[in-house]
Amino acid sequence: MAQEALQLLVSMHRIVRHLRRSRTTSALHPTQFLALMLIADEQPIRIGEIANRVPCSQPTATTTVAALEDAGLVRREPDPGDGRATAVVLTAAGAEMVEASGRQAADELGKLLRRLDDPDRDLVLRAGAVLAQIADDL
Repeated sequence: MAQEALQLLVSMHRIVRHLRRSRTTSALHPTQFLALMLIADEQPIRIGEIANRVPCSQPTATTTVAALEDAGLVRREPDPGDGRATAVVLTAAGAEMVEASGRQAADELGKLLRRLDDPDRDLVLRAGAVLAQIADDL
């Protein structure tokens, strides 16, 4: 099982790198891109939670959010659960970038999947749901 797990890890990494390189909708650093996708899924979200979930250090998360804020993609607002704290949410421009990036990545992944025969493509797509369960527990 260890060899198969390593093969899966290397393959997923290569596919993700390919998708990042093929991105035409964003000039974001990979950490910024991951943070933006996380904010889109979990907003409002505190910077500490971004650091835990990306994962990265707290200073890196703070710098990343500041860069996204400077780009007009996110904004900080009072945390609804604790008015003394701040949370991060998408702006309209951030939501547009998430939508465009997701659509472009899905299109590019679709091109890769079309190289497979139908049974293998179905297997990969079913595995995606299982991998999402693992990712959700991180």
